[in-house]
Amino acid sequence: MKLTYTLKTALSSLKAHKMRCFLTILGIVIGVLSIILVMSIGQSAKELILNQIEGIGAKTIAVEPGREPKGPSDFLEMFSDSLKEKDIALLKNPNNVRGLAEIAPVVYQSVVVSYQSETKRASIIGSSALMAKILDIYPETGDFFTEEEIRQDAAVVLLGYEIKQELFGPSDAIGEQVKIKNKTFRVIGIFPKKGMISMFDVDNLVLVPYTTAQKYILGINYFNEFILEAETESIVPTTVKDIETTLRESHNISDLEKDDFHITTQADAIERANTITSILTALLTSVAAISLLVGGIGIMNIMLVSVLERTREVGLRKALGATDNNILSQFLLESIILTGLGGTIGIILGIFFAFIASLILKTIVPLGWIFTISFKAIFLGLFVSAFVGVVFGLYPAKKASQKSPTEALRYE
Repeated sequence: MKLTYTLKTALSSLKAHKMRCFLTILGIVIGVLSIILVMSIGQSAKELILNQIEGIGAKTIAVEPGREPKGPSDFLEMFSDSLKEKDIALLKNPNNVRGLAEIAPVVYQSVVVSYQSETKRASIIGSSALMAKILDIYPETGDFFTEEEIRQDAAVVLLGYEIKQELFGPSDAIGEQVKIKNKTFRVIGIFPKKGMISMFDVDNLVLVPYTTAQKYILGINYFNEFILEAETESIVPTTVKDIETTLRESHNISDLEKDDFHITTQADAIERANTITSILTALLTSVAAISLLVGGIGIMNIMLVSVLERTREVGLRKALGATDNNILSQFLLESIILTGLGGTIGIILGIFFAFIASLILKTIVPLGWIFTISFKAIFLGLFVSAFVGVVFGLYPAKKASQKSPTEALRYE
């Protein structure tokens, strides 16, 4: 029996039961749609995170208190007060750390900023001019605070665009006084509208000298983070080793397992982000693939019912000369057509819903969400659909091909 005839016979059989075919492929459609959607969102999230990390520059090194978290219990270590003023002086010494260009101590907290009767909750960061350099944010109006103002614990502040608009409206805020925790600060600069940069919402950012933040706002004598910049990208590994050695000597640490700090470079951050997003995407894809398994079982059940209903047809065709392989080919082809059609519809709907999801996420996540379609997901959807058609269609097709013509013709 020619393949074209087998294909025509299979299609005519499927057309005779349109509603049954639709319900049969529904599981495949949902499964492939879910895989496309999950992998698309996962890929977009991965690119977004990597773009944000890359935005801080390849020469940037971050030192945070506490051991590097490797499990849930280690996250408590991140609230350590191990980074102190003495560490800054030691790290700035070129005899201790080679290739270090700049260092910016960082402290941060969520605070309420007020001006007359207007108030606004914002993220306050106490740091130095290096923070502006790394984030590439400079005042649109006004000036940045100087090193002298840092040494003098000056009560000066720079405001993000949204905070300035909510507190002052269209009027010029330079020289005005705002209050943070009952302390009066003079506004010396306003940042332009920037949105999110390297996970910082610049538009809702309040920036003050780190000495001022420690003394008047947080009341602490330690730092939440050190941000350092190496002279060149190539010297970063050497600089990191020197930082580790210097901090261990400063903190009297001889056992490396008892480090009370951890260091992250851009390469480390990218590797971690890649690992985390890949694991999450794989996990969610596996969950979505379960519906493909359910769809495959549904196809096998429907095909078994179809074999039973068409017993006399199988017997008649065998009596007219059809071989076991002819019958096997027809029923297997019907199964593959169903799963292939379901996979194609699932891919089209998956791309559509992924696009809709990206539009929604663009409004929810102010980070420049990018619509991405994973061609790996499309290939996976098509491959799995065909695989399901063969695997779950083989048993019913085999069962149909093995029917005896005589018994099949006597079947009522």
